[in-house]
Amino acid sequence: WYQRRVREAVVSTQSTGSSGINAEYGLLFHSSYIGRAKAKNKGRISRYLANKCSIASRIDCFSENVSNVFGVKLQEQVEERLKFYETGDLPRKNLDVMEEAMTEAMQILETPKKRKIDEVSDETAEEKPVESEEPSKKKKKR
Repeated sequence: WYQRRVREAVVSTQSTGSSGINAEYGLLFHSSYIGRAKAKNKGRISRYLANKCSIASRIDCFSENVSNVFGVKLQEQVEERLKFYETGDLPRKNLDVMEEAMTEAMQILETPKKRKIDEVSDETAEEKPVESEEPSKKKKKR
């Protein structure tokens, strides 16, 4: 598949005169974010989306605690970038967004969910099966 992709890139560079593999080759290009962008911004937003996906996968891989805070913030950044390409409103800086996400993630970690003792005892009582009958033995098939 890689050789075919390189061949397609070579053919497209020969026909268009541009260099490199175009952003139109890949799974991310079929995303709804890229579909909403105008034709001249599709390559830009696809690279931006790929960068945000890379950041999200690194956070997911190396974080010790599971949280969706970073994913939500990165999704907001992609939305802001789309709005920037449409209207010209400046998006927030990545550093500011990540600091905001870190504070939210720390708040979530600092406030553990407290469970009442009654709820814990009810859950353990429901989980234990009632063993009134002896388990039946299965017959072996030959």
